[in-house]
Amino acid sequence: MGVDLSSRPGVAHATLSVEAPKAEAGDIREQAHRRAPLEKGHLFNARYVPFQAVASGSGRASEETYSLDEVVYRSRDGGLLDVEHDMEALAIYGPEYWRALFDSRIGRTSWPFGSGVWSKKEWVLPQLGDDDIVSMFEGNSNLFWAERLGREALGMRDLWVKQCGNSHTGSFKDLGMTVLVSQVNRLRRLRPEAVQAVGCASTGDTSAALSAYCAAAGIPSIVFLPADKISLAQLVQPIANGALVLSIDTDFDGCMKLIKDVTAESPIYLANSMNSLRLEGQKTAAIEICQQFDWAVPDWVIIPGGNLGNIYAFYKGFKMCLDLGLVDRMPRLVCAQAANANPLYQAYKKGWEHFEPVKAKTTFASAIQIGDPVSIDRAILALTATDGIVEEATEEELMDAAARGDLTGMFNCPHTGVALAALTKLRERGVIAPSDRTVVVSTAHGLKFAQSKVAYHAGEIPGMAATHANPPVPVREDLSAVMDAIRTKFSSMR
Repeated sequence: MGVDLSSRPGVAHATLSVEAPKAEAGDIREQAHRRAPLEKGHLFNARYVPFQAVASGSGRASEETYSLDEVVYRSRDGGLLDVEHDMEALAIYGPEYWRALFDSRIGRTSWPFGSGVWSKKEWVLPQLGDDDIVSMFEGNSNLFWAERLGREALGMRDLWVKQCGNSHTGSFKDLGMTVLVSQVNRLRRLRPEAVQAVGCASTGDTSAALSAYCAAAGIPSIVFLPADKISLAQLVQPIANGALVLSIDTDFDGCMKLIKDVTAESPIYLANSMNSLRLEGQKTAAIEICQQFDWAVPDWVIIPGGNLGNIYAFYKGFKMCLDLGLVDRMPRLVCAQAANANPLYQAYKKGWEHFEPVKAKTTFASAIQIGDPVSIDRAILALTATDGIVEEATEEELMDAAARGDLTGMFNCPHTGVALAALTKLRERGVIAPSDRTVVVSTAHGLKFAQSKVAYHAGEIPGMAATHANPPVPVREDLSAVMDAIRTKFSSMR
């Protein structure tokens, strides 16, 4: 079967085959060499431009541009950069073609399209060669219908959770890191002396993703971690993957300052989210959501926010789908912050008139324990463009919300708890209606935060009532005692 788009005005002559591929000789990389490229694919290109040029609508007209093959993180005025695509070139192919192409790649093992990120390669890094890609077939994460939680706890019938933590290293950071490390792989091939290692500051998940993808590519990695502020599971991942792990007596913001200084003075490539390459991978989660709803857009998407790159990445993904005609509207975005690290929330409450960094306090949602977010301007653009909202959650609210979700079959990280707590508040105020299709983005797997979950259910968190705690019940080896414990728990049993 094929999709013939040759009769559509303004659309390139193209027939997309979606038939099952026949077995071929060689490994999947060798098979990719024999695959015919898109007829007009050589026209696709992307480059760095100043983020402010994109925000003002003058991106492609900007006089300041950089090749993706340059090692550059900031514009001349010190602002952030953005990866900008030639949308006119991509529009040569119509929306029907893109939908069919992306749908044809789901669940396949053909290189590199088995990845949820690289199945959208033309919209991510179109000039990158397939041989440079470093992928573990990340993405394609479950969009879970949270039926019972929605019905019983929130009075909703169309609540979904995008489980981005169901990925190789257990967090959404894999989506961005496959793109960044793939581009580094290309840079090292072009100019071996330009990049000798890749480094990042991290509150846990970024270091896990960086170290895994660098290990797969054989690239040295260095991670700066704030001492005693991340979970044991997060700490052990970069250690296991062979990274140089520096445990530094500071917070994330202190680690971030150090890694920026180090990368400015040495051929170590910066992997933090100020590097806009990562956002190109993270935006594919938004495209996946549209795809999983048969190219329809939800009413709301709620995203935990710390360094704030992710909220902008989701905006970019939805906006590309809109601009290329695959969908007909944008969802409203909600950024959910921990009350102990809430600079965006504070700015939102002031009508965006003034932003001030804060000294982030300790939060169980450790990956978003950031007081001076790099992507503040990106986040404000995404939220203002989508009539978005910022909400916060206290420590008790986020832990209770995560636990309540767990009691309906989920297993949430504390960051997902922040998003679920924000949803609860918006439902209570009537902002989100019972019938609104709502997606909560789960950013990491709950197993990475087992220590805090154990403490919650054991009642060991000072000052926290732990409303939904479900501790184990000690029982002696006696049938009568066992039956008494069962009857106490399930009083209706006979």
